[in-house]
Amino acid sequence: MDQTELTKKIDAYLEKNWDAMVDDIATLVRIPSFQEDDKKADGAPFGPGPKKALAAALELAGGMGFTTHDAEGYIGFADFPGASDTQLGIIGHMDVVPAGPGWTFEPYEVTRKDGYLIGRGTLDDKGPSVMALHAMKFWKDLQDQGEAPQFPYTVRFLFGANEESGMADVAYYHLHYDDPAFLFTPDAEFPVCYGEKGGYDGMLMSKPIEPCARVIVEFEGGAATNAVPGLAHAIVNADAHELKSTDRIVVTEAGPGRARLEATGKGAHASLPDDGINAIGLIVDYLLENGLCGADERAFLELDQKLLNHTDGSGVGIKSSDEYFGPLTVIGGTIALKDDRFVQTVDSRFPTSITADEITERLRQLAEEIGGSFENTLLMEPFLVKPDSPVIQALLNAYNEATGEDAKPFTMGGGTYAREFKSGASFGPEKPWEKNPDWVGTMHGPDEGVSEDLLRQSFKIYALTLDKLMQLDLK
Repeated sequence: MDQTELTKKIDAYLEKNWDAMVDDIATLVRIPSFQEDDKKADGAPFGPGPKKALAAALELAGGMGFTTHDAEGYIGFADFPGASDTQLGIIGHMDVVPAGPGWTFEPYEVTRKDGYLIGRGTLDDKGPSVMALHAMKFWKDLQDQGEAPQFPYTVRFLFGANEESGMADVAYYHLHYDDPAFLFTPDAEFPVCYGEKGGYDGMLMSKPIEPCARVIVEFEGGAATNAVPGLAHAIVNADAHELKSTDRIVVTEAGPGRARLEATGKGAHASLPDDGINAIGLIVDYLLENGLCGADERAFLELDQKLLNHTDGSGVGIKSSDEYFGPLTVIGGTIALKDDRFVQTVDSRFPTSITADEITERLRQLAEEIGGSFENTLLMEPFLVKPDSPVIQALLNAYNEATGEDAKPFTMGGGTYAREFKSGASFGPEKPWEKNPDWVGTMHGPDEGVSEDLLRQSFKIYALTLDKLMQLDLK
């Protein structure tokens, strides 16, 4: 089939099915599929939300005529059989981060407004996953109608349920199934990402500080470790009338002799910390500037300030950069008081010029200097596939043909499923150079949204990509 005819058929599929595709997205977005460990059960290892979303995705795929399988609630897949058992993989995730505060739209419904879809998961990653699944259905329809030959390889769409909270879904899959020959995930940016920075999470903890020795009664902020927190608050033993509000911190009374500090920053993904304003950092700065802390609290806050105010790691001595990935990034995603300790979560995306052990040792040393502790809680090593490899070039060519651009592949700081497989890439759908209206939020933030035009174009790209990958020798 020549390019012109294929493009016409892709456009015709979109014209006929677009509203149904949006409905499929809405079906998944309605499910609050964030992890709840306290509600996990047999067949639902990440809680009822991810399980329900996984079941809904498999039902959609089954309704399209694909053979589906639920692997004990960890992960599921839908197969589109080819002439051989060699597999080409696509993987998306049905779990989401919690909605968190700050929404002006209903988070678990799809709102269509001015050409955008708003709702948790419309961008990360339910919306793009539906586009890729429909790209499979597009080719299945052509083959069923005798308008295209059978693919030489089997396509397996993997539906993950734990991407946001540790990727235990993929770990389970590796124990029971072989990797596809190549896999892409619609969970990042276009044109195509061939490498991902190392992913590193940790917990920075103060020494135990008895309530009688604390000025800070309560300190909470953030909804996820891997997101710059847009909101945070603290309650302190102080006269609210003697404290001044700022442009981002509102001071109110919280009872006799107590003041509440409400900070409003700007949420962002941890891999792009300069796009956000850390609300926890705003509170920390305010507490230190106004002397709202005891000696042990001050020691922790001063260390936390060095972490939060320098997203390149320079404040805590882990600044680093390399030729593939550029600079290391680090954020503090959540904070809480637990068992009389301040617990600050840490998320770093690191290049090949520094090791995870070096990061751990430096942060542990700083924590121990104030009587606290630090532990590494998640580690993913840096991942690279050569940019001139046939599989990366196939994805790139599909993108450029669909858009008319002459784009080049890139690396990024985000962590996706691609790094978990022997050969993979992250592939769309975001175009960070195209700006959305201010009322459209980012992934992991309030009012998460995506352009319908971008999703439509993503579908075209994924449909073209399947054709190009099937022309390669993947065995």
